Amino acid sequence: MTEIKRRWERLSGEEKKLAKEELIQFFENEREEKIGIIAAEEILNHFLQSVGGKLYNLGVRDAKKALDNRYQELKYDLEDLLDTQ
Repeated sequence: MTEIKRRWERLSGEEKKLAKEELIQFFENEREEKIGIIAAEEILNHFLQSVGGKLYNLGVRDAKKALDNRYQELKYDLEDLLDTQ
């Protein structure tokens, strides 16, 4: 059976399972409410769909910025290696 992967889903099966367990614990500990696995999955899917893509894009932009900075540093390092005789 093929698993349906939605475009906002970036978590592995194990990561998603852990996130649902953490949601259940959060509701139990912080709000004194009991929710089941289905409710936890609906909450998780809602947040993944609404902000998951934005958070992913922020991470990609941060990585791009770090690479751009490192590239500039490497350019300067290479310039320093040039023989200026």
